[in-house]
Amino acid sequence: MSPLRLRAMTPGDLDGVLTLELALFGAEAWSREMLAGELSQQPASRYYLVAEDDDGAIVGYAGLLAAGDQADVLTLAVATIRWGQGIGSELLAMLLAEAVRRGCREMFLEVRADNVRAQRLYRRWGFTEIGIRHGYYQPSGTDAVVMRRGLAEPPSSA
Repeated sequence: MSPLRLRAMTPGDLDGVLTLELALFGAEAWSREMLAGELSQQPASRYYLVAEDDDGAIVGYAGLLAAGDQADVLTLAVATIRWGQGIGSELLAMLLAEAVRRGCREMFLEVRADNVRAQRLYRRWGFTEIGIRHGYYQPSGTDAVVMRRGLAEPPSSA
C-alpha cells in the first residue's frame, strides 16, 4: 500500500477526481461544471479534500458544506482498489474536524439506500438514520438514507 496524503482539493485536481467520480458513480456522477462550481465556493462555505498516493494518483475525495450551525457531507468517495484501507475514515474525520472548527453543531448526509458499506462507515462514526429521500439519486431513482450526527462529541470513530 502506498503512503497517503490528504490535502485541499484544487481546480488542478478536477481531471483525477472526475475520472474517479465517473468510475464510481457512472450516470449519477457529478459533472466538471458542478464540481468546479463547488470549488469556487471554497473556503467560504465549502471544504474539499483529496487523498493521493505518493505518485500523485487521487484515490479518494470528500466535500463539506458548512453554513451556520449545520454541516453537510456533500460527497465522499474512495477508489474501489483502496476500499478497506481506512481512507474513507480519514476523509470523514477531516470533514468532521473542519465542521467543528467552523462552529457547526450537527452534520447531515445522504447515502444511497443500497450502499451498505458506506452506511456502516457512517454508523461507526456516530451517524444515525433520520429519514429517507425517495428517488433522490437520478437517473436511477435510488432512495437516499438521510443521516445525522451531533458535533458536540469529539470527531473520532467508535
